[in-house]
Amino acid sequence: MMAYEISLLIVMGISITAGLSLNLITGFCGQISLGHAAFMGIGAYTSALMTKNGLPFFPSLAAGMLTAGIAGIFVGLCSLRVRHDFLAITTMGVGFLFLGIVRQQDALGGEMGISGIPDPGLGRIGFLLFVMGCAALVVYLSLYMKRSWLGFAFDAVADDEDTAGMLGLDVTQFKLIAFAIGTSLAGLAGGLYAHNIRFIDPDSFGFVESITVLSMVVIGGIGSVWGVVIASAVLSVLPLWFQFIEDYKLLVYGLLLFSVMRFSPGGLSALCFNIFSFFRKKLT
Repeated sequence: MMAYEISLLIVMGISITAGLSLNLITGFCGQISLGHAAFMGIGAYTSALMTKNGLPFFPSLAAGMLTAGIAGIFVGLCSLRVRHDFLAITTMGVGFLFLGIVRQQDALGGEMGISGIPDPGLGRIGFLLFVMGCAALVVYLSLYMKRSWLGFAFDAVADDEDTAGMLGLDVTQFKLIAFAIGTSLAGLAGGLYAHNIRFIDPDSFGFVESITVLSMVVIGGIGSVWGVVIASAVLSVLPLWFQFIEDYKLLVYGLLLFSVMRFSPGGLSALCFNIFSFFRKKLT
């Protein structure tokens, strides 16, 4: 396998992990987040700093997930009293807060970022297999949760928090669970990203990246596991295949989001289902 194809597949695997991590919060539990890249950044910076200080790759990656998950619980606690648009603004503020802290701290690399992040020591093929294994595990976890009692509870919270509370569900608890798991997986994606590129800076986890991850969820279909997998894979390689898109990423993603919300609000998953239903009716 060529080096370019290996790098492409690694990027796809990381993007799938990131997309599904946000889908768990926004798609499953209905909690809008516009600062998801900040949690990826927390995982990336934590694992990068630990490996640069001589700690092994796997414990550092786990520490990044743990740190991102704790930050997610804290943000969840601070966001319990806000909903919908106000929640989106709150999470967006968290993203800007993260960028401000990182840029002002020399210990975190400041504006220059962190370079020379140690190689995981797995080789490119080994690292590819590990990334794909992580992505497959997140896919399995998402599918399992969607069909479990926890997934049904998330659906109830997403549909109507007040009704879910009157039925006896602890809405606060399930919100925090969603934030904890989703942000931990975001930390995993960030750690993998850091050790793949081996260089990170604040711009790697800015507002544009949060919108990119959100686009994967909306275009794939909010709450759809396979739709988000496909959208994440496609959107992650578009800038690599078409270099000019990188300079107009927000414009292209904005047009895609507008088109999806206008013509297929359910995303790719709903579009595919409607096409299948149309042809099935024609054949019968």
